Amino acid sequence: MKKVSKLSLTLASVGVFMIGLAGILQYKAFEIEDNAVAYETVTMKDSYAGKVEDVNNKNKNDLVEESNDNIEIEEVTINEELEDVKTYEEVSTVPVDPIVYDGLTMGELADKLNRSLKSTISGKGYLIASYSLQLGIDPYMATAIILHETGCNGTCSSLVRECNNVGGQKGGPSCGGGAYKAYPTLDDGIMGYLDNLYRNYYSHGLTTPETIGPKYAASTTWASQVNNYIALIRSR
Repeated sequence: MKKVSKLSLTLASVGVFMIGLAGILQYKAFEIEDNAVAYETVTMKDSYAGKVEDVNNKNKNDLVEESNDNIEIEEVTINEELEDVKTYEEVSTVPVDPIVYDGLTMGELADKLNRSLKSTISGKGYLIASYSLQLGIDPYMATAIILHETGCNGTCSSLVRECNNVGGQKGGPSCGGGAYKAYPTLDDGIMGYLDNLYRNYYSHGLTTPETIGPKYAASTTWASQVNNYIALIRSR
């Protein structure tokens, strides 16, 4: 009976030891498994983090390069726009007509004379203005003498209408057999009159109605009448 009890006790002890050993082994297994999982998790996390960091760095570099590219493109665009504006300003520059007489441009002076030129010599203001200034003659006085000699402030005389003589010029070829000269065209008559005014008066220092009158006409009122026409022309 004692032997049986001792054997039972021994077996019970062995059983307890085996249970304890099994528990220890199971605990170690769990610990190893946990460590393996933890080790695997840490490894994967670290690897992923490294890739993310590489990707982030690459994206930052791409953004910097893209930003630099955008800045360079914008600078080129601005320069091109500035060049276009400069070219446009140079092309679109319009010259201003010069002042030729009495604060007027040639066109304005011609228009002013035309306001007093009627009948046959209507619209001849530009020819009178331009040729007078070319010769150095006062265009107002030149026009005033024409008006006085021809009456073209209203209706021009027959000498103008038939023989294109605007200044009472004498000579040949004769106009209708008389003493006055005939010109082939009205423009020839105007320039012939201005040539005579320069050659026989201005070139000799006779440049005013008062100095021209005694030689140009027999009338003692000629100078005052021409001055009245000059004032009329200036006022229009």
